[in-house]
Amino acid sequence: MAKTADIGSKRLISLSPDPWVQWVTQIPNLKAQEIINSDFQWVSRQGDVLMRVSSPETGEFLLLNEIQLRHDEEIPRRIRAYAALAEEKYKRFVYPLVVNILQPSNNTVIPTCYESNQLGIKAYQDYRVINLWSVDVNLVFRDKINSLLPFVPILKGGNEETIVRKALAELRQDEDLKELETLLAFFASFVLKTSLVQQIMRWDMAILEQSPWYQEMAKREQEKGKIEGKAEGLLLAIQLGLRLKFGENGLTLFPAISEIKNLELLEKIANSLPDLSSLEEVRKLYHIS
Repeated sequence: MAKTADIGSKRLISLSPDPWVQWVTQIPNLKAQEIINSDFQWVSRQGDVLMRVSSPETGEFLLLNEIQLRHDEEIPRRIRAYAALAEEKYKRFVYPLVVNILQPSNNTVIPTCYESNQLGIKAYQDYRVINLWSVDVNLVFRDKINSLLPFVPILKGGNEETIVRKALAELRQDEDLKELETLLAFFASFVLKTSLVQQIMRWDMAILEQSPWYQEMAKREQEKGKIEGKAEGLLLAIQLGLRLKFGENGLTLFPAISEIKNLELLEKIANSLPDLSSLEEVRKLYHIS
């Protein structure tokens, strides 16, 4: 039976827990002790990892890792609630961290705290933000942060063929890392031509399309569109699907699709893409001449 790829943040962080916690906190001697239960009844989470960490200088505390594909404007409020619940349950200081993977397409200001002052009542929650597109790709190889290897193409300076090949070689050297190859291809497709990604990976991109990593990322983007009542998430999933299914030629249809305002139709297109075999079938689906 084929091994199912674990697409969770826990799996990624567990690849190199000590280098990860030292990097995100900038505390050199910090050690990861364990990943603990982060299930709270009133807060729904998808990309969080709550860890018990310690060092001789700081003692023991909790590191809250929130990893998200794109910035979510509701994150400040949720981090405030989540950090408070974790601190109350485990009686430990909580260090909140938000990692954003893909850069926003517009000039979005990404906050680093929650702040409220209403009716004389003040509330404040600070947290650290790491935007992967601002992270120097050389850091991954220098400090052996294996958790970041799949994200190499979207790191600063990582959008080059030689760098992607280097990351792929690192993944293929370790049996535990090989399953992340499709995730590396997923992010490489954002910065390199599909044909080049195919050449680097040496397999058909249809493999990526059917992989749990791709399907989960696409699913999350679709859910984001539904929850926010916007088409942005669905359009991203469609754009990615067109590129992976039909190559750069598939993107010729995207300008017309991006004009569609009907969320049900966008959802239908996103869900149908894996089963369509030609651009003509895509056109017929949304009646574009």
